[in-house]
Amino acid sequence: RSSVRVLCGSNWSLVLQGQWMLEFYAPWCPACQQIEATWESFAKESERLSITVGKVDVTQEPGLSGRFFVTTLPTIYHANDGVFRRYRGSRTLEDLQSYILERKWEAVEPVAGWKSPSSIIMHGMAGLFHFSGWIRQIHNYLTGTLGVHVWISYAIFILATLLIGLLLGL
Repeated sequence: RSSVRVLCGSNWSLVLQGQWMLEFYAPWCPACQQIEATWESFAKESERLSITVGKVDVTQEPGLSGRFFVTTLPTIYHANDGVFRRYRGSRTLEDLQSYILERKWEAVEPVAGWKSPSSIIMHGMAGLFHFSGWIRQIHNYLTGTLGVHVWISYAIFILATLLIGLLLGL
């Protein structure tokens, strides 16, 4: 049984309380696969370190990766009572542990308030990532299930965008 807490759109607000280390990963990512065992070992030490270790699968949670503005994989954040800092250090077990034990996170600049995952702006960003996933599902349905050619699917989205723009303009 894993000691890593799996976070999703419905329970992500847990990281707003207490101290967390949170990894954003994708199952297909070689770098993510490389640190998986280290992350599990780090989670097993979480009680001794007085932190909670979590992970988010960006392929399953596009809204959550948008809220944290994840652009590279794996991305690791430290959170302490809702104050977020991006971890950019080495991904060895010893370095992750020393980051917490020696409070190295205090020397790292926190994420700006407007870019904080709990801000209204990043809430909107999460919505945009959800919307893009919805568009991708429609495109896959058109091309995969209905057998529509890719360029025709693109044309449908272009026309829909123009029509929505015209309606909003009126």
